[in-house]
Amino acid sequence: MGHELRVGTRGSELALRQTRWVEERLAALFPSLRVTVRVIRTTGDAVATVPLGQMEGKAFFVKQIEEALLEGQIDIAVHSAKDLPSVLPPGLTLAAVPERETPFDALVSRTGQGLAALQPGARVGTSSVRRRAQLLAARPDLEVVPLRGNVDTRLRKLRQGQVDAIVVAAAGLRRMGRDGEITEMLAPEVCLPCVGQGALAVEAKEDDDLVLRLARALNHDESFLAVSAERAFLEGLHGGCQVPATAYAEVQGGNLTLRGMVADPDGKRIVRATLTGPRGSATELGRKLAEKLLRDGGEEILAQLRR
Repeated sequence: MGHELRVGTRGSELALRQTRWVEERLAALFPSLRVTVRVIRTTGDAVATVPLGQMEGKAFFVKQIEEALLEGQIDIAVHSAKDLPSVLPPGLTLAAVPERETPFDALVSRTGQGLAALQPGARVGTSSVRRRAQLLAARPDLEVVPLRGNVDTRLRKLRQGQVDAIVVAAAGLRRMGRDGEITEMLAPEVCLPCVGQGALAVEAKEDDDLVLRLARALNHDESFLAVSAERAFLEGLHGGCQVPATAYAEVQGGNLTLRGMVADPDGKRIVRATLTGPRGSATELGRKLAEKLLRDGGEEILAQLRR
């Protein structure tokens, strides 16, 4: 099959590595397919010094890429699934989720101490309000400070002593070959990962049958179901990646287990719940978990954040 597939992505080293994996996998599956990569600068890349929680709107790392997709400048987009809003623009669809990397968060500290052993008052850097809330719930004596930048930038700031530890996605460290620097993998009981963390999201136009067929060859069913359940949860909360709420799904045999939480930014109050159901009901399970957490106190927490 002779065809050119234009792939859009961010320009960070991690994004390019992820896109290169997609390119290589497609080349193996479709030897006559010619894949070209177009780097697109997003709002999140352009405004790299402002904490994400202080930026207006959503889709900081995908908006310009989705616009290029809708305008026909590219055929598919490759994102980190955690950057993708729970509701896609009309005309676009989540075409595939390849097999997920480890979804968990990782602590990297200058002293080699884990979370429990960090000194009181230690400065921990993270760009995520979700991580901040859970870290403070576990260790209210820590100072959790905003820290943005790519993986190398954050590790450099750690080495320079700007912070005592950082918390980042373990998948990013592994894809960059930096997993040897992980001090501690944070258990989901301590820090539930971001919706979609560790997974790639391949986005395409919903009416482009040929491109959808190509993209869906990359799909991993269990990963797609898990990410779909998590995204349905976030949609049910009407939240985004900068709300201290998240869900994490695991598919085991015919069942899917979904754990979720909603917290206030300082971690003083956290509402948690877990639901299990048939794997085929992933989206429904996500919505049900959102409804349960809202009833159990999550609505009150989110209402305070909207004020």
